[in-house]
Amino acid sequence: MQMTKAIGEFLSGYFATNDRSKKTRAAYGSDLQQFAVYAGKELPLQSLRGVLIEEWAAHLRKEGYSPASMRRKMVVLKVFCSYWVRRAVLAESPFWRVKLSLGRIEQLPRALTEAEMRGLLAYAGARGKLTSAPHKGLALSKDEAVRASSQEYRALRNLALVDLLFATGMRVGEAASLNVEDFQIAESVFRIQGKGGRDRLAYVVDQQTVRIQKQHLETRSHLLTESPALFLNASGQRLSTQGMANVIAQFRRGSGIERHVTPHMLRHTVATLLLRNGMDIRVVQEFLGHASIATTQRYTHVVKEHLIGELRKHHPSIGFRAEP
Repeated sequence: MQMTKAIGEFLSGYFATNDRSKKTRAAYGSDLQQFAVYAGKELPLQSLRGVLIEEWAAHLRKEGYSPASMRRKMVVLKVFCSYWVRRAVLAESPFWRVKLSLGRIEQLPRALTEAEMRGLLAYAGARGKLTSAPHKGLALSKDEAVRASSQEYRALRNLALVDLLFATGMRVGEAASLNVEDFQIAESVFRIQGKGGRDRLAYVVDQQTVRIQKQHLETRSHLLTESPALFLNASGQRLSTQGMANVIAQFRRGSGIERHVTPHMLRHTVATLLLRNGMDIRVVQEFLGHASIATTQRYTHVVKEHLIGELRKHHPSIGFRAEP
């Protein structure tokens, strides 16, 4: 069996019995196709050896891939090999004889400063004309139909999106997967289809956020669309993760933030601020939907750096004592 055929059958078979997202399947396919291009698409699966995997790792390192990216690609290839071992096509996994040194992975989350976050929300509020107005400034009459491409809807949608990402810390993929029915208005809670099939509830505790979300939902209900999605693009279809990233990029430029900002940085920001404000780390773990508290603990390093920086600026012992 050649590599190209083996990859195709693996993607069909493995994901038919594993509850993984379409995004994960696409990522697996991309990584495996990249390996197939390097190894040769006509390479027989049974000829796959550990030395070839080690050579591919060296090639990736030479091409400048980060340790995190290299590790992900190796995990995908390892799962692929294990799959064919279980199917008795491979006698053993070539990874059993592979020794890799991928380097240290630095995964400290990048967060916005409080000033940057305030600026982002202020710009979004100004665009949505809801900076301080509690009333439904953009709500439409019951008998008026609206198009998703209208400037009014897009301004309110963008405000609701950025405000929700910060208020709940949800991932951009989770926000893109939200349907109208996932917003339980009476309880001010969102039902999230979490990563790895771990569903959870996201509670909205800020009343201004509640008003914004209700107003967006009210306006959304007038749109001419058959899509169940909560956030819609100009065509009346589900707003993609890339579309959401474009919204954040637009707000980043408009609010004067010079560095690159991703939707995921809003998740990092709220997590960092929650810990900095004294919230228990296990509550933050539940809030973010992390399967392991080890993932949440990455944020404590960011909080520690902030603490040390503040101490160096304000601690009374600095310059207090005379030189011996």
